[in-house]
Amino acid sequence: MTTSDSQGAARKGSDKHKMKSASRLYAVQALFQMEHSNLTFDKVIVEFEDHRFGAVYDGDEMAEGDTKSFRKLIEGAVNEQAKIDQMTDRALVAKWPIARIDPTLRALFRAAGAEFLAGKTPPKVVINEFVDIARAFFPEGKEPKFVNAVLDHMAREAQPEAF
Repeated sequence: MTTSDSQGAARKGSDKHKMKSASRLYAVQALFQMEHSNLTFDKVIVEFEDHRFGAVYDGDEMAEGDTKSFRKLIEGAVNEQAKIDQMTDRALVAKWPIARIDPTLRALFRAAGAEFLAGKTPPKVVINEFVDIARAFFPEGKEPKFVNAVLDHMAREAQPEAF
């Protein structure tokens, strides 16, 4: 492999990582939107893939998402919502069930929970990615630390063999 080949492979890997990261962010946004607008799974998928992935708003280009990853996260979160919400509730203090959590955090926990249950990505990677998303939504608050603690608990429950 030549130097230019290895640089191209590294860039492709980096592009793939960026697309997967963007898909996680879009999944949180889509789950939030589904909860607040009562859009169906199919409609939210089409809206995001057709109008958000790579779209340009006010001169800013949105990241291109990985369609397959995005769909798997949304589908997993929807199909396993009861299980994910129970895992989240067990990670929270008794007086703060998931129904009382900020809706953005609820969507984040559901997307991350779907990825934990799929078991294809190391839990620490999933935690780091979703803590970064929490930082994007809550740059000044304590939420990222809260997200880290909740996701750590959820990951240990979903994939104990990884710890």
